[in-house]
Amino acid sequence: MTTYTHSPDLQLSDLALQHIPEAVVLINDRNDIVFYNDAAQRLWGLPRDEVMGQNVRCLVPPAYRADHDGFIARHREAGSHHNVGTTRDVEFVNAGGEVRRGRLSLSQVVRPGLPGIFYMGVMTDVTQERNAESILQLRNDLLRSLTTEKLPLDQSGQFLCQRIENTVSDCCAVLLHPGGRDGRMDVTATTTLPRRMRNALATCVPDAAAVASMKDDPAVAVDLAWTRHAVLARSFGFDMCVAAPVTTHDGTPAGILALYLRDSSVKDWALAVMKAATPFCTLALGRDAARQRISELSERDTLTGLLNRSSLNRYIETMTSDRQDAVFTVMVLNIDSFRDINNALGHIHADNFLREVAKRLQKLSAGRYIISRSSGDEFIVVVPNCPRALAMDQATRIIRAIAEPIEVDDSAITLSVSIGIACFPDDGPDGESLLGHADVALQQAKNEGRGTYKFADSSKNRLAQDRLLLGSALHETVSKGLLHLYYQPQIDTMTGALYGVEALARWHHPHLGNIFPSRFIAVAEETGQIAAIGRWSLQEACRQMAQWDREGIHVPTVAVNLSAAHFGDHSVPDYIAGLLRTYDLTPDRLTVEITENVMMESGKATHDVLQAIRNIGVGLSMDDFGTGYSSLSRLTRLPLTEIKIDRSFINDFEHDTNAQAVTTAVIGIGNRLGMTVVTEGVETVQQRQLLEDLKCDVMQGYLFARPLPADELEKWIRTREAAGA
Repeated sequence: MTTYTHSPDLQLSDLALQHIPEAVVLINDRNDIVFYNDAAQRLWGLPRDEVMGQNVRCLVPPAYRADHDGFIARHREAGSHHNVGTTRDVEFVNAGGEVRRGRLSLSQVVRPGLPGIFYMGVMTDVTQERNAESILQLRNDLLRSLTTEKLPLDQSGQFLCQRIENTVSDCCAVLLHPGGRDGRMDVTATTTLPRRMRNALATCVPDAAAVASMKDDPAVAVDLAWTRHAVLARSFGFDMCVAAPVTTHDGTPAGILALYLRDSSVKDWALAVMKAATPFCTLALGRDAARQRISELSERDTLTGLLNRSSLNRYIETMTSDRQDAVFTVMVLNIDSFRDINNALGHIHADNFLREVAKRLQKLSAGRYIISRSSGDEFIVVVPNCPRALAMDQATRIIRAIAEPIEVDDSAITLSVSIGIACFPDDGPDGESLLGHADVALQQAKNEGRGTYKFADSSKNRLAQDRLLLGSALHETVSKGLLHLYYQPQIDTMTGALYGVEALARWHHPHLGNIFPSRFIAVAEETGQIAAIGRWSLQEACRQMAQWDREGIHVPTVAVNLSAAHFGDHSVPDYIAGLLRTYDLTPDRLTVEITENVMMESGKATHDVLQAIRNIGVGLSMDDFGTGYSSLSRLTRLPLTEIKIDRSFINDFEHDTNAQAVTTAVIGIGNRLGMTVVTEGVETVQQRQLLEDLKCDVMQGYLFARPLPADELEKWIRTREAAGA
């Protein structure tokens, strides 16, 4: 706190304050101005005779005047002086309407011979300094955003407008630039721009000549941004607008930066900020134009200007997903004997041929087709709203248009094209399947004479589509662990006791329903998912065995089917060993079933994997024995512990003496080789009796139980135990 104490000559002290460069204002205990120096007159623009004796609120910004006396009174009464002796920056408007910035220091003063506490304010004009700092900070922020963040135009433009609004009080910044639909303006702004104002600006279609004239007459920018919308703008409280053209680096007008102001007193400051920000608008628009150009080039074939294959795929993806009732045709075109043209005339003429084909397709399209040059001499045409019944006429028109002679070195050369046609949705659910089927149809057209068209085979397409859908659904099911294992009991023929169970994968899809194993296993093998299913089956079977052990349910062994793909993988034995350790199972509790295909195709690598599994102590079973072409010599070389006779031998076992003879021979071979023989498909008591007579080791079939979920198998086992079986 500074105290103004008694001095021999008070007038001399006031005279000294009168001429210092800082503005000095002194108020008495009634808040009236009792001292106002020359610098204060210059700062506020108010002469001394209009200020002296007036309440100090005449110098305070209008928004704070009503509460100012009460604010000082509270400080006087409470004896609170936390603002005294401090310095802070303030903003106010001078008599000329200029926004000024000052650095204010407050002191408490005692006037000799006068009662009460006086306050003295010393104000330094820092307007230029603060404005320069604000401009510099604005430029730094905009430069950092545009050069480091790499935002698209809508986001970088919004950031630019937001920073301008933070710098100019009560302002709404808008970046207008061509690029809207039907020649309209694109509007980039923050949420401070009222929606109706945005819509009005966005519906503006500026005259091309008016836009170009901004190069020589920047005032046109104000006309486009303000004059045409002034009535609407004023209804939202905007008092005026300052605007400037945004130009490209060569001076061509590319847009407008407009600042809509609710307080015209900040006009000069707004103009300064706009001048500082405009180059960054140029940078943002230029970078966006470059990005669009790069994007356009990346989507186009450089030779013909048509869409490239990846761009076409995006169009087709949109067409297949946007509307459920969409119908369109995909045509794959190939120029017949184009290699001969290339070899005979050279690449330059060949390229001219390709450009001519592109032009003819575009002329024929009249903007209705989606046309792409896929590669080399292949083109793709997508015809919207074209069902199969209309596709024939469209293909015929294309063939005729391409067949018109092309002049080359005073010679007329005639081209022909072959076309493969696929229709959505009949021939596929997506672009890849449609293009694949159209490619197949194209090859058929070429094989059958060229210069013609062929439709994709619908029946084959439906099968392919079914595989595609099933493979996709299976991938999701496997990844989410939604397959289930069922378990079919195997019975010891001599004792009737439970020998073990065979684990069988089952799939119930929420939309496709129950999928038979014969169907989804084949798809899994075609799509490379069979290995994942096999590993999952091993893990789930071991987990279930361990759970049964904890619950006191005795299942001696479980057999799990693995495909041939697993036996080329040297990591499978270690994986099995790890599962046994994890679930604390002895190796004899697990049997791995293989098919005859494994035996037929087995080389050293396969044999090594099988032997490694057997070395662990895990059983190896030959499934479906007798249905293939396996040789007995190979059978003796494999480390098998079990043979399973296929159910096809048991179907009419009671009456088919040949089947009985084969079964007898297999049982005998198995016994002599020290292998357990399991017979599948046992459904009648007579079959069971015959197998008992033949001394088959183990039986499996509906006579005993169907494949059961784990919980139902538990009930089946407990029921047998209760019955003493």
